[in-house]
Amino acid sequence: MAEIDLSGRVCVVTGASGELGRVICRTLAAAGARVAVHYHRGQNQAEVLVQELRASRRDAVLVQADVTRSDEIMRMRDSVEAQLGAADVIVNNAVIQYAWHPVLDQPEHDYTSQFESCVLHNLHMVKAFVPGMIRKGGGRVIGINTECAMQCFETQSAYAAAKRGMDGLLRVLAKEVGRHRITVNQVAPGWMISDKHRSTGTERQPEYEEAVPLKRRGTDQDVANAVLFLASDLASFITGAYLPVCGGNVMPGI
Repeated sequence: MAEIDLSGRVCVVTGASGELGRVICRTLAAAGARVAVHYHRGQNQAEVLVQELRASRRDAVLVQADVTRSDEIMRMRDSVEAQLGAADVIVNNAVIQYAWHPVLDQPEHDYTSQFESCVLHNLHMVKAFVPGMIRKGGGRVIGINTECAMQCFETQSAYAAAKRGMDGLLRVLAKEVGRHRITVNQVAPGWMISDKHRSTGTERQPEYEEAVPLKRRGTDQDVANAVLFLASDLASFITGAYLPVCGGNVMPGI
């Protein structure tokens, strides 16, 4: 049986102090990766995570940046390379949270913020880190998308529009950098169970679960497992994929 070994590989995870980001970092580190734990404002949570990983004899460093700003991402790249070396894997997970409203009521600035944190975030990250992957002869770009990009339900407009823009950017990138042995893929979670749901006892959501073919919600670990797979050599011939991790709640067509 194949085992995933990322020993020595440098992984950068944005939004690492958040609900999904923490578990993604732990999972990559457990496979041997050297992890750059990014935060914007969640410094305390990120510091705790780095200390946790180091206590488990994992190589982890703390990096800070506003992912919507190119200059800050470039500064973060320099910090990562100085501490760990050039990145082998980037996981673009950070996103700006906002209140969802119908299109007619959604403030214009929410569309701008979502574009910045979904599309420009991915653009800045690939411009900063992909040249190093080209020099190394390969790498992995993994964007965290969402099932909402396919659902387009009421009140999702700013989020869905930005994530669909992110999808277009990353699919084009996959065609442009494949010749350099760099894969570009997306993981699209559903409404996953994370620590905030466990702490509040809100894991069960019967109305949502009834619509899911597997009749349950997935977990943050399910998302991290998909990221780990795409980061590994087992996924070396997979690129341009939008991988739903949502129990079949959305199914891309052919």
